[in-house]
Amino acid sequence: MYNAINVNKDTWWVGVNDHETDLFESLWSLPNGVAYNAYVVTGTNATAAIDTVKGPCFDEYFNKLNQALNGHDLNYLIVNHMEPDHAGLISQLKNRWPNLKFVGNAKTMPLLKGYHGISENTITVKDGDALDLGGHILKFATVPMLHWPESMVTFDETTGVLFSNDSFGGFGAHDGGIFDDQKLKSNWEDEMLRYYATIVAKYSNIVQVALKKLSGLKIKNIFPSHGTLFRDNVKQVIDLYDKWSKYESETGAVVVYGSMYGNTRRMAEAVCSGLAAAKIYDVRLYDSSRADMSFILRDIWKFKSIALLSCTYNTLLYPSMENLCSKLLNRMPKNKFLGIAGSYSWSKGALTALQAFAEKIKLTKIEPEPEIYTAPNQTDLQQCFELGVNLGEAMSK
Repeated sequence: MYNAINVNKDTWWVGVNDHETDLFESLWSLPNGVAYNAYVVTGTNATAAIDTVKGPCFDEYFNKLNQALNGHDLNYLIVNHMEPDHAGLISQLKNRWPNLKFVGNAKTMPLLKGYHGISENTITVKDGDALDLGGHILKFATVPMLHWPESMVTFDETTGVLFSNDSFGGFGAHDGGIFDDQKLKSNWEDEMLRYYATIVAKYSNIVQVALKKLSGLKIKNIFPSHGTLFRDNVKQVIDLYDKWSKYESETGAVVVYGSMYGNTRRMAEAVCSGLAAAKIYDVRLYDSSRADMSFILRDIWKFKSIALLSCTYNTLLYPSMENLCSKLLNRMPKNKFLGIAGSYSWSKGALTALQAFAEKIKLTKIEPEPEIYTAPNQTDLQQCFELGVNLGEAMSK
């Protein structure tokens, strides 16, 4: 994908694929890379770029940008989002086009000055404001905290394209096609949910506000800043965001354990056996020390039941389980069943910490709550098995 790609009338994708960054935000695994989507709309009177890309991608981005402009100057940069993976080349654009005007909302401007020292040639827009490029009218809507305070979206009234910023985005670089009708849905949906669970989920209530705000637009395409571009079936994408932000989930379970020597793992396996006995067949078992946290969070958002099992470590939760619980409290999933169990040797602590977590997370807690001393015996494993059965039956009611 070395060339600009025409994605709609007078509209070009000038983004890049990143296969070198291994951790998004230095946190989330990128086994399939990530795409930074940026766009250009060329009107009869003016041209506008919509966001840029990450700084190290300078050469590829500018080559595509110049192709799309086809000898014309760049007149406007629409700044939907100031995070550096989308605003990394703003200073370079200013150097190339000194008269370039920067379009953003009131909360964009301090960040624009802070990151790039830019306070002149700026246009501050608010909800409903429009920019006429000649043949293309771009309208703006703020979506604060999706997922930064200055976040906004841009809608081309002429083509029906919603440039949706990080909303509807996903992990994964483009492998061949960039559109939804060029990819397997299972591939882009999994990566979209993983992105949602890690980046957007904390703001699910705000997603609902934004969906209502944008519902009056005649959206034909959704072009996000990461991941797949949607032109074939926009409704399915909006429906997914509606579902995830309403905390709706599927029948299935995520079992996560923290274990130093395998004893707590045996307990977790017994929970999985109980789930299978209750005819719950979609079960994901994760070792919190080794599994990537983004995949755990994705599946927790996807399924109705969670089981968390931890050994005691220095009188506390095992560190990787403590990390997971912290991330769940930050995102506060709802409408799920929760099972907990702990193990200990010379000092208790894990189950007590999980009980405190359960009080804060406010999910429906399922009994029993096994607390195992040293290695689990058959009676202990039977308790864990019963926990799995009860989690499964709770989903079936």
